Amino acid sequence: MRKNLIIALLISAGLFLWLMSGLIFNNSASEPVPAISEQQLRAKPETDKKRATVRAAVSQAEKRARILVLRGKTDSKRSVDVKAEIAGSVINRPAERGSRVESGDVLCQLAIDDRDAAVAEADAALKDAQISYQGSLKLQQRGLQSETAIAKAKAKLESAKVQLRRQQLNLARTRVVAPFGGVVENVQMNVGDYATPGAVCATLIDLDPMLVRADVTEAEVDNMEVGTRVVGATSSGAQIVGTLTFIGKQSDPMTRTYPIEITVENSDYSLRSGLTTTAKMQLGEVYAHKISPALFTLNDAGELGVRTIAENNVVNFFKVQIIEDTNEGVWVTGLPDTVKLITVGQEYVLTGETVDPVYPAPSSDETSPE
Repeated sequence: MRKNLIIALLISAGLFLWLMSGLIFNNSASEPVPAISEQQLRAKPETDKKRATVRAAVSQAEKRARILVLRGKTDSKRSVDVKAEIAGSVINRPAERGSRVESGDVLCQLAIDDRDAAVAEADAALKDAQISYQGSLKLQQRGLQSETAIAKAKAKLESAKVQLRRQQLNLARTRVVAPFGGVVENVQMNVGDYATPGAVCATLIDLDPMLVRADVTEAEVDNMEVGTRVVGATSSGAQIVGTLTFIGKQSDPMTRTYPIEITVENSDYSLRSGLTTTAKMQLGEVYAHKISPALFTLNDAGELGVRTIAENNVVNFFKVQIIEDTNEGVWVTGLPDTVKLITVGQEYVLTGETVDPVYPAPSSDETSPE
C-alpha cells in the first residue's frame, strides 16, 4: 500500500514539473500579431477582391414582326337539332348521316293524313266569306245593310283567311326541312316512327365558314384588331387562312383569358370540327433581340429575364418578353437597342456585382453560349 502511494506521488510530481516547464520556457518575448481594424478592412481597395469572370457578347436589336401564336380548335359555325312541329308518322327520311343538304331540303316527311282536306275546307270557307262580304257591300250601297252587318261579314272573312293560313301551315309542317345548308351529323328518326311536337328529326351542322376558337391573355387582347389576317394549320396538316372576326369583351373568371374567333372559308367541307389548330397572327413590328434560350434566368421575384453588363462591368438584370420562338433562337423584347449579354456564367453572378467580361471573336455567334 505504501509502495503504491509513493509511485502515485512521483507521477504527480512529474506531471506538475512538465506543466510548469511550458510556462517557464514559453516565448514570452514574441510580439502579438496586431489585429486589423474594421476601418482598415473597409479601406481595402476594390481591386484586391477577386472578381468573377464571365463570357459576354454584344447584341443589337433588329426590327421584327411581332407574331402571336394561337392554339385553339376548329368549330362549326352553328349546330341545330331540327325538330318536328306537329305530330304524325314518319313516312320518308331522305337525309342520311354525313349527307350534305341545302336550305329547304326535306329531312323527314310526316304523314299528311287529313291535313290536305282541312286546307280544302278552309279554302271553301274563305270563298264563302268573300262572297258574303261582297254581297253586304252591295246591299250597303242600296241602303239595305247596316254597319253592324257589314262589320260581321268582314270579321267572318278575316277569320276564314286565318283558318286557311293555319291549315296551310299544318300541311307544310309535315315536311321537316333543313333551315340552312350543311351536313347531317346525326338522325334520330326512322320511317315508321311517330313524331311528336318537339321530337328531333336530325342534327344539322354548318361547316362553311368554319370557325377557329381560341383564348388570348389580357396582355395580348389589346394588341388585336378585327379583320387581321391569320394563317395556320390543323393537327391533321391542313393549312388554313382566315380572318379574325370576333374578340371577346368578357374574360373567363377562372383563366382570365378572352375568347376570339377566326373565320375560315370551307366551301369544300374539307375541314372538320374539333381539330386542334395552331395559328399565327401578326400584331405589328417591334425591335427585338434574338438570343439562345440558355441565357434565360430568373430574378428574386421569379421573373424571366437575362443578365447583362452595364457601365463599369456591373451586372444588371432585364425582364424580357418572348415574342417568337424559332429553331435558330428566341426573339425577345424588353432590352435596350444595344446590350452586352452575359452568355456564360450568368447563373453564378448577382445583380450589382462587378465582373471581368470576356468577349468572343467577332466572327463567332455573339448571343449563343458555347
